[in-house]
Amino acid sequence: MSETGLPPNWEIRVSKSRGIPYYFNPQTQESRWESPPGTDSDKLKTYMATKFSSSSGGSGDQNSKSQGEKIRAAHLLVKHEGSRRPSSWKDAEITRSKEEARAILQGHEQRIRGGGVTLAELAKTESDCSSARKGGDLGYFGRGDMQKEFEDAAFGLKPGEMSGIVETASGLHLIERIS
Repeated sequence: MSETGLPPNWEIRVSKSRGIPYYFNPQTQESRWESPPGTDSDKLKTYMATKFSSSSGGSGDQNSKSQGEKIRAAHLLVKHEGSRRPSSWKDAEITRSKEEARAILQGHEQRIRGGGVTLAELAKTESDCSSARKGGDLGYFGRGDMQKEFEDAAFGLKPGEMSGIVETASGLHLIERIS
């Protein structure tokens, strides 16, 4: 087992789009956000804290474009046929129009603001992003790590606040700032 605590053939990479670490096996081409089975969790936590912690004095931040403040946010993404990758974990091919996506997201927004369900609960089943399994949680990110429209909206929120509908190249989002 390596210093990372990962099983053989697994390595840690940093997502270009999200600026956060993920796990990759070059032999099988499998990638995942959660550590693979057989990981030594204590070793991995120690390794991640030294290499990827935002408080590590910068030693782990060479892959991140951001400097300064980092925030944590979750989102619910609804893609449409014009999205830059019109597919998701739910649908191999997304054919809905942007207007249909907006109507779906407006319905989700009404349910969340009405108090019937949280963004995290709804994201688990309705979001077109792979973060759905984590209730839409994108983890911590700084300026320059996300698409500009998303970042501007997220940084404009106070912890606990939710945005209105935000449009990016990925699709339409509701964003909730966690911290």
